[in-house]
Amino acid sequence: MVAEELAEVLMRVLAAVAVMLVLSIVVFIGRDRLVTTRREWWSRLRTSAPIIAVLLVVLGLNRVMRQVGPSISREIGIHVSWLYWKVEGEFVLIFQDIAFPELTTYFSLVYVYGYTFLLIFPIVAYFALSDTRPFRQLLAAYSFNYAIGVTLYILIFAYGPRNYIPALVSETMLYDNSPQYIYLTTEVNRNVNVFPSLHTSLATTVAIFAYRTRDEYGRWFPVALLLAVSVVISTMYLGIHWAIDVVGGLVLATLSVVLADRLVDRGLLARLRARLAAIWTAATARLTDRT
Repeated sequence: MVAEELAEVLMRVLAAVAVMLVLSIVVFIGRDRLVTTRREWWSRLRTSAPIIAVLLVVLGLNRVMRQVGPSISREIGIHVSWLYWKVEGEFVLIFQDIAFPELTTYFSLVYVYGYTFLLIFPIVAYFALSDTRPFRQLLAAYSFNYAIGVTLYILIFAYGPRNYIPALVSETMLYDNSPQYIYLTTEVNRNVNVFPSLHTSLATTVAIFAYRTRDEYGRWFPVALLLAVSVVISTMYLGIHWAIDVVGGLVLATLSVVLADRLVDRGLLARLRARLAAIWTAATARLTDRT
């Protein structure tokens, strides 16, 4: 039953995001870039292969750690839920005070559909550029976000507001209009994965890149900014994250972009690939000589 409900929710999200992607490709990318991409896709893919491989490995490890990480964190992590409440107090309750059904529906849709679209569309948009640098930087920034974020999830054990103070923060706001969301969120999140807010860090990362590429995609920047800000607010409005988590997410986004710039600009992955290729060639030559 749970698997069926999860599959149904995933199909709905994928269908909605697919529609948004098609519309965005038409509006923001345009026919000319698509034609050029059709001619150059292999060379762009080959150039970006190292960082694509890194991101896939990080996502694989992230999926594993999302499953086993909470139990590890419970044992070795620093328990700070009480400190959150002591330092931040009732700040997050501001969003509970202004909540009304239409706003809850908006932030619920943004948290699930908007966030997914926000992460995927820039990958398509930057791959459509002849200069692969923004594409490679974005994937590197995603990798750093996930790698550092999951590490911090293990080191810091804390409950979100809806779990720590359920009497004051509604635990079901996200599920009031669409109860089936619970199957999707429990698949990718745990109630102790709060610091930093990866929704915040990844959404902010996209907004930073949208600003930096506004010459190429001028109309995309205001849309990305609106969605990113909405995602950040939704994490607190829905009682999922504390403001401290959001601040941590903003810092993580900035750090990830800086590290991604250094990784790509200095060509570290390209040099590593060349080095591994040289080692492989030398090893193959030695085996050939021996035979």
